Amino acid sequence: MLRKTLTITVLCLVVSTAFAQKSISSMTKDMVKKEGYFDYYWDEKTGKVWLEIEDLNKEFLYVNSLSAGIGSNDIGLDRGQLGSTRIVEFRRVGPKVMLVQPNYSYRAVSDNPDEIRAVKEAFAESVLQGFKVGAESNGKILIDITSMLLSDAHGVAGRLRGQGSYRVDGNRSAIYPPMLKNFPKNSEFEATITFTGNATGGFIRSVTPTSSAVTVRMHHSFIELPDANYEPRKADPRSGYGTIRFMDYATPIQENIVKQFSRRHRLEKKRPNAKMSDPVEPIRYYVDRGAPEPIKSALIEGARWWNQAFEAAGYRNAFIVEEMPEGADPLDVRYNVIQWVHRSTRGWSYGSSVTDPRTGEIIKGHVSLGSLRVRQDFLIAQGLLTPYENGTTPDPKLLKMALARLRQLSAHEVGHTIGLMHNYASSVNDRASVMDYPHPLIELKGGEISLDNAYDVGIGDWDKAAVTWGYQDFPDKVDEDKALDELINDQIERKLYFITDADSRPIGSSHPEAHLWDNGKSPVSELNRLMEVRAKVLDNFSEKNIPMGAPMAKLEEVLVPMYMIHRYQLEGAVKVLGGTYYNYKMRGDAQPEQKVVPRAEQEGALDALLNVITPNNLAFPDHIIAMIPPRPPGNGRSRETFKARTGLNFDPVAPGETIASAVMSFIFNPQRATRLVQQKAMDSNQMGLIDVIDKIQKAINNMSTENGYHAELKRAVEKQLMHGLMNLYNSNSASGQARAEAAQGLRLMVANLSGMKNFDVTEALKRVAEAMSPGVTTNGPEEAHKFYISNMIVRFFNNPGDLKIQNALSPPDGSPIGTDLQDWCSFGTYR
Repeated sequence: MLRKTLTITVLCLVVSTAFAQKSISSMTKDMVKKEGYFDYYWDEKTGKVWLEIEDLNKEFLYVNSLSAGIGSNDIGLDRGQLGSTRIVEFRRVGPKVMLVQPNYSYRAVSDNPDEIRAVKEAFAESVLQGFKVGAESNGKILIDITSMLLSDAHGVAGRLRGQGSYRVDGNRSAIYPPMLKNFPKNSEFEATITFTGNATGGFIRSVTPTSSAVTVRMHHSFIELPDANYEPRKADPRSGYGTIRFMDYATPIQENIVKQFSRRHRLEKKRPNAKMSDPVEPIRYYVDRGAPEPIKSALIEGARWWNQAFEAAGYRNAFIVEEMPEGADPLDVRYNVIQWVHRSTRGWSYGSSVTDPRTGEIIKGHVSLGSLRVRQDFLIAQGLLTPYENGTTPDPKLLKMALARLRQLSAHEVGHTIGLMHNYASSVNDRASVMDYPHPLIELKGGEISLDNAYDVGIGDWDKAAVTWGYQDFPDKVDEDKALDELINDQIERKLYFITDADSRPIGSSHPEAHLWDNGKSPVSELNRLMEVRAKVLDNFSEKNIPMGAPMAKLEEVLVPMYMIHRYQLEGAVKVLGGTYYNYKMRGDAQPEQKVVPRAEQEGALDALLNVITPNNLAFPDHIIAMIPPRPPGNGRSRETFKARTGLNFDPVAPGETIASAVMSFIFNPQRATRLVQQKAMDSNQMGLIDVIDKIQKAINNMSTENGYHAELKRAVEKQLMHGLMNLYNSNSASGQARAEAAQGLRLMVANLSGMKNFDVTEALKRVAEAMSPGVTTNGPEEAHKFYISNMIVRFFNNPGDLKIQNALSPPDGSPIGTDLQDWCSFGTYR
């Protein structure tokens, strides 16, 4: 018995000694202590960071981000990019400490602990990291978090996968001491991380000095969760606010189990009953000190527009924008920031947020604005005017328009960080929101191009109404749900509608009033007007569009956005075809029921689209073709120039073919084609798919050609019609009848080209064989074209899955304004 007791005692001493190890004070006596939310220590000798934990099982926010990025819009790893926001806690099990992420997507909001436990145990948690206890004293423990800080927490290797196979190289990675900072409510850590591998992509090679070694800086933030005094606001799909959502299993059976809260900052009036009041604490934003003038002032001015909206909501001095304090860290959670980000090519800007996943409270707004965007607007203005009359100094109107756009962009991205989504229905409503994507309004005044009203100034009426809905502070006795619904009904009465992303893209969507980069009450009328503007711009285009001493070939970079100036407006016009007027209607509200776009409007849209692809509108004026020589050394083709099939020479046909391809692919989008078929089936007076096909074929047949150049463009249009119908026939996303009518359209093309009244595969094959017989001569380009079309269609029907057709060349880059190449050829973040 004594031997057994001694054995147990020894074992207990061993275990106790193993667990206790050194005291924290003796372990850290030679380290630099950083006091703050989590006290931690920097050991310069070993290059390690030791974290002191006092409260185990206490939840906090963990955010990772990039403080120094890669500089490629295509790869998408930018300076200041926020990662995911996660609620985590430290849990100890014997000598181990685990960083655990609870599952807040599934909850039981209940006072019953058993009900809460049942839901918690039903769904998986995530253990993000594991550590060993290094020391402990007085209820505190010390862990080495260096391995976590040196890991690929941001998922950089995954984002680089298309550019090569990369992994973290520990020998070339280390803690970054200058950014080891601590504050009362947040602890900040940073490391230099090097990824090594073999580069296979051009994007990564273009932005790294040595593409086999890609070094970034990765930031980690531990943030105190907000107190429980924030009042979540129940989401409403008509409000325009992004949401957080979760399933609440404590919900009564008769109610919706899915709960959604709007994402917004905490804002309260000092005097809730007052019509106008100062806030308890204003929302403050800070602009990057690294932005040069006049950029910085434009960013501040644009962001300050939101104060107009908060004043409309009854707040005085509630939204403040200032320059970032010297020495402040943009990734510090205490600062809402507008960051100026540099990339090798122009790209999207973003409005991101650190948000409490429990309630939707926005803790930090973080805007990233791409610095090359302003140069793209300058380039657009450069093409619209003839700004180098004196050869060197550009017309001041160029910078004026670029800065006007920058103010709007600053306001737009800040709008995302205060909770708002895109509203693409505002351009038809007198520019009612900065949350739209605005195209410059180019006007003809006295026969000359005017940019006086290119971009709007200030916050729109929808923005004011939306901020009032999201941030209105109601007195205690007011029924908040009823008051919020009344605010929405007021918006409806004022026709301030909200339509966001999925309903506004040109591929597949059907709303005729919600588009990106458009203008005007009618997308069709504006397209027709813009075609007139475009003709004037191309007629005016000359060497005066570039400065003296620039290579003449550089005219092409200025020409591209002018030739393609209508690209977004035609995307809007095509949605009228097979379109439906609708809103996010709720039972009991005053919004109208959905209705199909009337036939007359659809026919007007098709007429406008067919006008776009006439040879006269696809052709470049002769003087432009003569002006642009092959590219000189050091000035090769880029993503900002047209693709060409003519080698070094400017290709005057391929851009027209690209536009014709876009128009046909939009019209014969499988979802659009299916809607046209069904609308005709339900209302014989509507225009159906077969009507559209017939009208396009007749329009092409009747296109006038002034010369051989125009005839070649007409043939290119007809080839794109064929490709559009073939792609529709092969699409599993289209209905069977839409595919049948596409096949009928192809049959009619052959019948029309061959002179056959009725298409017969056997007879068509016979005629093609005869045309290929020895001794048969062609009768010029037109005969060759007819034979090509007929032969391709016959071969297509023989084996539709295997026929390889030549696609039109993809367009130069468009969105963000200067296309989203995928269109033409996040609520954590919004573009």
